[in-house]
Amino acid sequence: MSRTPLLETPPEVAAVAPPAPRHPRPTRRWRRLVSPVVLVLGWELAARTGVLASEKLPAPSDVLATGWRLSRDGTLAVHLVDSLTRAGAGLLIGGVLALVLGTMAGLMRLGDDLVDPPVQMARMLPHLGLVPLLIIWVGIGESLKISLVALGAFFPIYFNTYAGIRDIDERLVEAARACGLGQAARLRHVVLPGALPSLFLGLRLAIGAAWLSLVVGEQVNAQSGIGFLMMEAREFSQTDVVVLGLLVYALLGLISDLALHVAERRMLTWRRGLRAT
Repeated sequence: MSRTPLLETPPEVAAVAPPAPRHPRPTRRWRRLVSPVVLVLGWELAARTGVLASEKLPAPSDVLATGWRLSRDGTLAVHLVDSLTRAGAGLLIGGVLALVLGTMAGLMRLGDDLVDPPVQMARMLPHLGLVPLLIIWVGIGESLKISLVALGAFFPIYFNTYAGIRDIDERLVEAARACGLGQAARLRHVVLPGALPSLFLGLRLAIGAAWLSLVVGEQVNAQSGIGFLMMEAREFSQTDVVVLGLLVYALLGLISDLALHVAERRMLTWRRGLRAT
């Protein structure tokens, strides 16, 4: 009678073994650049042939030339640093506050009863519509711009932190308690990993809201920043500078989203989601 070797994988186990992780093919990476390149080339062609008036929408080459000129004299760098400083301060304040309150509401019944109702009420108010009230409260200086960014970042992080904690299977927590894990260990090994996917989603939404809030904030009595540069260019009908500012905001949003995506992939290596085919 033949025996199955101990090191040989049984057929039924091999059939259900998880597939090896797939990585994007190089051809697919290049394919993702096709549509942006086609759009830019079409834009350039339409501007050069007169289909698009240069005073309404200049050609991409003209916008890049303006960006190079402002980079060489240091103007773009000064405004960019100020915008990044405001965005970073607002994200830090709003993100930390949202994490603390979202964790309290998600883990503690008392926190849920006291924190969540007013936050649910406040989320119905468009935070950009609070600009007149914020001007009365904090003035029209740097505090206004940082407050707008903090408000824009607060709600996505809070609600995704709250939902991420509440969506954790309670049986996992009970199993960890049965294994002898204390409260701190359960938070570290069960609650935190379970809430991380939702938290990363909240961060991605918060970064988008932060840049949107910064655009509005830097157009209110600002003396520097990309938004101020765009408003100043509008006064002198410098459409190329306005479009350049929009491209800078778009690139900042893209770079921050890519950085967050890389961090998410490294921290959530255990998570396998559905991949496009």
